[in-house]
Amino acid sequence: MGMLVYDGRMSLPLDDRTLAHVQAVVVNKLRRRESFAFTAIVDGSEIVSWIGPATPLEFVYSGNRRPLLNRAWLELLAESASSNRGLVIVPEPPELPEAALAPGREVPGREVPVSA
Repeated sequence: MGMLVYDGRMSLPLDDRTLAHVQAVVVNKLRRRESFAFTAIVDGSEIVSWIGPATPLEFVYSGNRRPLLNRAWLELLAESASSNRGLVIVPEPPELPEAALAPGREVPGREVPVSA
């Protein structure tokens, strides 16, 4: 189980696969200097955090291998991050063979996300 650490004060446990997808979306938004809300359910309570370029974030993985990224899931998460509610972790959709993407590589025709 990995961990997303927000501003050194709040830790959100996420499995490594989910964390890799969240990191990709978050880094992509921050690279463009965009701020956005991040909504997560922690112990049954909804927590909304504001993430911006100056927000200290840590992505801590428990494993030593980064998972392949699911393009369809990245797109859903990126759409969510651009909505009024902000980034919400949605269930992973089925992965098509051509939808798998190695971490850090770009999707042709779309700016790629490099991430309750």
